[in-house]
Amino acid sequence: MKLSSTNHRIPLSDGNSIPIIGLGTYSDPKSTVKGACTASVKTAIDVGYRHIDGAYIYGNEHEVGEAIREKIVEGKVRREDIFYCGKLWATKLEPEMVRPTLEKTLQLLQFDYVDLYIIEMPMALKPGDETYPRDENGKWLYHKSNLRATWEALEACKDAGLVKSLGVSNFNRRQLELILNKPGLKYKPVSNQVECHPYFTQPKLLKFCQQHDIVIVAYSPLGTARNPSWVNLSSPPLLKDEYLNSLRKKYNKTAAQIALRFNIQRGVTVIPKSFNPERIKENFQIFDFSLTEEEMKNIEGLNRNVRFVDMLMWSDHPEYPFHDEY
Repeated sequence: MKLSSTNHRIPLSDGNSIPIIGLGTYSDPKSTVKGACTASVKTAIDVGYRHIDGAYIYGNEHEVGEAIREKIVEGKVRREDIFYCGKLWATKLEPEMVRPTLEKTLQLLQFDYVDLYIIEMPMALKPGDETYPRDENGKWLYHKSNLRATWEALEACKDAGLVKSLGVSNFNRRQLELILNKPGLKYKPVSNQVECHPYFTQPKLLKFCQQHDIVIVAYSPLGTARNPSWVNLSSPPLLKDEYLNSLRKKYNKTAAQIALRFNIQRGVTVIPKSFNPERIKENFQIFDFSLTEEEMKNIEGLNRNVRFVDMLMWSDHPEYPFHDEY
């Protein structure tokens, strides 16, 4: 399938489609200036991005909505050209909380529907409005996950027209099978958003997902912001990799562009996060070259099987997804 800057949607198993590159909008509210997200989304749409990845807990969905609506008013895009992915956070997995939580996202965006709504992680935290619930001693307050019940509530949201496609994030094979093998399953998850890049290529999970028509959406496709509070810093920065940089001259592309091209060339959707206009442009310029089969194999060979985002603070949760091999 020939991907181009104007035509780069790939099919989802439910008949919808997803643009293979999107803009990630995660930002640390403490260090992000107001309006930075709006400006980035507008830049991205002008550059050619049609897929925006967001979440209620990022605290900036109102900015994303504002940017998209402005571009619609300008006549640059129509609502149906844009693919927005929202996320259901771990404190909202109780079935009766699912629809009201999605409706909050819709209110902030001022949209009638989102294109994709995903369970952000399989580990339930204490239900309520506190995003990161802990007790008075700072211990995490866990909750028993019932992912099948959560999924049924999501299916009802799709039936109500509030969302076009349903997916998951940070699920391992066992957790995906829990949904796939659910009696009376109405809609399969179309996607699984996980960390994926040349140092963590996810070969087994990718193969499993491909067998089940589940698209992998890669977060941190360029490695990640090196924030010690949630990132494993034992792995060296991906973009300094010698091999990725050795291809720069041949293609006149940066290590980042080569890392992104690697994933889209194997059917993996990428959502690089940037609020820097130059990098937003650069990350999108990946449709005018392709890597050889040998280069693809060599990049696969860079896999160190080490996560940057290991979520170790929750590693004693019964549904912690990363104890399993994949």
